[in-house]
Amino acid sequence: MEATQSQSNTVEVETGRRDGSTTVRYLAAGSGPPLVLLHGVGLDAAGISWKHAIPELAATHRVIAPDMPGHGESEKPDVAYTTDYYIEILDALVAALDLECPSLAGISMGGCIALGYALENDVDRLALVDSYGLGTDAAWRPMAATALRTPGMGQLVWSAMGTNERTVEQTLRGYTTRTPEAFVSEVHEVLQDPGCRRALNRWQRSEFGLFGFRSCYLGDLADLSAPTLLVHGDDDSLLPAAWSRRAADRLPESELHVLEECGHWPPRERPERFNDLLAAFMGN
Repeated sequence: MEATQSQSNTVEVETGRRDGSTTVRYLAAGSGPPLVLLHGVGLDAAGISWKHAIPELAATHRVIAPDMPGHGESEKPDVAYTTDYYIEILDALVAALDLECPSLAGISMGGCIALGYALENDVDRLALVDSYGLGTDAAWRPMAATALRTPGMGQLVWSAMGTNERTVEQTLRGYTTRTPEAFVSEVHEVLQDPGCRRALNRWQRSEFGLFGFRSCYLGDLADLSAPTLLVHGDDDSLLPAAWSRRAADRLPESELHVLEECGHWPPRERPERFNDLLAAFMGN
């Protein structure tokens, strides 16, 4: 039952870069140990991936779910959107909100940000959901890397995806197994924002190289001290479940769940099962 209502807040964060400060909007709910939820890139925002999870987790935690810069209702500055930039934003957000040794959960790009942060900072628990940053390449990467370097291609693809809710649904069916009407509408709204497109394209160009992915933390997993939950959709066509299986073998303390008939977005495709897993892990 989704009884706990989240509150929308904003905070000014400073990364220390020449880019200066930026305003981050975040959803907050509950009280207790801090738990930060990090969404994926481009088509996502805090209220999309974590829509159903926030009320469940707020029963036991102080939940903070930010829209990372370039997404949702946060500022969309004209900067280089990279994984390192987002890790710095997370570090600044943790400091600004005085979150001592928080737990982190991240999906896709958010998982990579959470993992990169956790390798350099103390976190209580870590949850990686269909996480980027656990592999060096994928079959679709060469085509994507070439398209990203073709002038105008990013804007063309973004516009085509967001033409109407039917085109959004077709896009989502490429890497999810369930596309409820509300889910489609939420993603369609994101696709109307050119600022989100800019963040997506710049992050992808920084990550999807001509010879592989830039960020991969596989070699560092043995150094991670925090207990780690890995959740992955068995039908994920973007980032294979084999990534999480391999990561689980390398982590000192891990728990792995591969969800059948689930693609790249478990919190929206299998919300009840996903919430049970994440709540149980964070409550241990």
